[in-house]
Amino acid sequence: MEKLKVVVDSISRQGEGNLAITLMPVQPLNLPEWQAGAHINIYLPNHLTRQYSLTGSPTQRDYYVICVKKEQLSRGGSQYIHENLRVGQYIEISPPCNQFSLKAAEQYLLIAAGIGITPILAMAEQLEAQGKFFELYYCVKTPLHLAFINRWRQGFKFGKIHVLYSSLGESLRIEHPESLQHPQPNTRLYFCGPHSFMQDYQHYALELGWQPEQIHLEAFHPEQVSTSLFDTATNTGFQIKLQRSGQIFHVPEHQSIAHVLLKNRINIPLSCEMGMCGACLTRVVAGEVDHRDSVQSDSEKNSSEQYIALCCSRAKSPVLELDL
Repeated sequence: MEKLKVVVDSISRQGEGNLAITLMPVQPLNLPEWQAGAHINIYLPNHLTRQYSLTGSPTQRDYYVICVKKEQLSRGGSQYIHENLRVGQYIEISPPCNQFSLKAAEQYLLIAAGIGITPILAMAEQLEAQGKFFELYYCVKTPLHLAFINRWRQGFKFGKIHVLYSSLGESLRIEHPESLQHPQPNTRLYFCGPHSFMQDYQHYALELGWQPEQIHLEAFHPEQVSTSLFDTATNTGFQIKLQRSGQIFHVPEHQSIAHVLLKNRINIPLSCEMGMCGACLTRVVAGEVDHRDSVQSDSEKNSSEQYIALCCSRAKSPVLELDL
C-alpha cells in the first residue's frame, strides 16, 4: 500500500482523554481528497499500524485531522500517540480508504457515542456543505468529555444537533431519538460508537421497520468486540485454497486465516486484527463463510458476492477458496 509522509502540525485536547492530531504533508502538495467516513492507516514509530477516522470538513485538503481516545486496554496504538507523539514529528500514513461513506438520501439521522463522533462530524460537515438536512445525536459521559465543543457552538444551517450526557441520566440507550421511531423510505441512519451500542441500535432500528440497506454503522472500542472472535472452544479446522496459485493450507481451530497466510509468507493487508476495520477483507470464490467481523452489514454478509475478514472470520464449509 502507498505511504505518504506527513508531519504532526498540532496536537490539541478535545475532551477528556481525547487528542486531536493535525497532519500536514511534507511536500507542498494537497493531500489526497477524501469523503466523510474515510479513515487512514497510521504507521507508528513503534512498528504498529492503526486506523483512525478522518474528521472535520472533507473540503479541507491542506491537512488531515484525526482524534484519538486513549483506551484503557490499549495494545500500544492510542497509548503511543498520547504519550510519545510530538509536534514536528514525521510519520507515514496511507491514502484515505472509505467503507463507511454517505449514500444518497434526502435526509440523514446521525448517531454517535463517545469517540464515534469522529466520522460522524465529518458527515455533518459534508452534508452541511451539500445543503442536505440531517439530525445528529451525540452522547458522551460528561460535559468534560465533549469533543469539538467549538464546532457545536457554531451550529449548522442544515442540521439539528442534540448533545446528551450519560452522567446526567441522558442515555441514547433509553431515550431513543424521536425521528428514529418513524421509519422513512428516503432517510439513512448512520451509527458510530462502541460495538455493543451499535448492535443495540441496529437491532432496535430493524424492529421498528427500518430496512437493512438504510442502516450503516461503524464500531469503535476493540475491547468491546464480541468475545466470539476469540473463543476457540467451538472452532473447527478447515482448508483454504488460493485461487491464483492453487496453494492449499490448513487452518487449525486455534489460528486465524490471516495467521496461517502470514506464516506461509502470503502477504495480506492487516491492521486492527479484530474484524473492525475491513483492511483484510478478501473476496471468497467458493465455500461458506462464518462471518465474525463487525465492518460488513448483514446484507453484505448475505450477498451473492462474499468477502471474508481474514483476521477473525472462519469457514462453515470444509474448504474456502479465496481470491488470492
